[in-house]
Amino acid sequence: MQLTQEQQQILDGMHGDTMAKVMKTLVMYGDAFEAEKLVPVTSKYNHLVTSFGLKMMTPVFDLMQQLIDAGVTSKQKFSVDPRPLDKNVPANFLQNLIFNKFMYSTQEFYEEQLNQLGLMEENAFTCACYMDQVGNKPQKGEVLSWAESSAVVYANSVLGARCNRNSGIVDIMGSIVGYVPYFGLLTDEGRKATWVVKIQTTKKPEAQLLGSAIGMKVMEDVPYIIGLDQWLGTELNESACTYLKDFGAATASNGAVGLYHVENLTPEAVEQGKALVVADAKEYIIDDAELERVKENYPVIWKDPDATPKLCFMGCPHMSLQQLKDWTDKVEAALKEYGNKKVVIPTVFTAAPKVLEEFKKTEYAARLKATGVITSYICPLMYMNNPLCKKMPVITSSNKLRTYTTARYYTDDEILVQITKGGK
Repeated sequence: MQLTQEQQQILDGMHGDTMAKVMKTLVMYGDAFEAEKLVPVTSKYNHLVTSFGLKMMTPVFDLMQQLIDAGVTSKQKFSVDPRPLDKNVPANFLQNLIFNKFMYSTQEFYEEQLNQLGLMEENAFTCACYMDQVGNKPQKGEVLSWAESSAVVYANSVLGARCNRNSGIVDIMGSIVGYVPYFGLLTDEGRKATWVVKIQTTKKPEAQLLGSAIGMKVMEDVPYIIGLDQWLGTELNESACTYLKDFGAATASNGAVGLYHVENLTPEAVEQGKALVVADAKEYIIDDAELERVKENYPVIWKDPDATPKLCFMGCPHMSLQQLKDWTDKVEAALKEYGNKKVVIPTVFTAAPKVLEEFKKTEYAARLKATGVITSYICPLMYMNNPLCKKMPVITSSNKLRTYTTARYYTDDEILVQITKGGK
């Protein structure tokens, strides 16, 4: 790897031993992927994935403390993934005991470390940091040092920023020195599509289901998607961006997609069209039957496959303000149709703290509360990682949550029926 004079000086220890170790970490990371150089991080803010004070993560806390003690803080303020705890989310006494006394007993200590390192503000905890209300939306072409798979794929694809699928801790390292290795999705060549995916469905495909199908097929490759614009339009409005948020999270978790292009819609596809596709690209056709095949093959890992659901999580990744409003309307209408006043399954809608603040200013908040739905800033995945929660029959329309936990996937329409009418 070719380093500039400034980068070499940092590596040689001219800015202190701690900065030298941080630079060495990034150089070794770049060498592993045959990066030719380091390039400046140009985004205003960073985003970290490690948000939870899990007791077993002592090495992370020790590392963060070394950085703090050495006066080495992030060159950028940063947001971070959601908190794992919220007293408003249903949990029994034993679950709460495990959460607070064993699993996440160091949460307050770790959050103070994050504050000292450069947290944007005390409630900058969300996996959807690019929401307008949160304020961490990078510009097209900006180079990032982010981690969090759903945020990275959104930034690359919908916003046209440039970021690799970094791991936790690497994200803060790049932000501290202000450089990241130049390889993969940072390069023009690495952003070329090696798959052409043709959407031939008879109706608008479920975002999470379509993303899952594509992710499992292309894995870490870049897909160029044809035919989705007939359902989403050719403008990146709030509706399209919300769809792509959920779609992208599924491609990234059910596969390892860090970038996708949607013909006539996403920035680079609009600018370059099929010039983004390599000559020998593979093809994948998705029709109604293919989506049904994918859905039917999801494993059901509940202890009792016929159990009655005891909890529903919506918002992985976090819901947008418009989703909260739309779901309020849908839940109210469905409850009226089925003759119920409140949801029949404990249901939690999760969103960024800043999004929830805005939602509470609207008339929708009181209406949603009246239906019995709980709103929370929690990370559903972290909640489900409690060993006791793994045994619970939890339902979700998030393919990310389904992949990483024992939660069972249903489409949005199926979820709506279950939480307002009941039955499976």
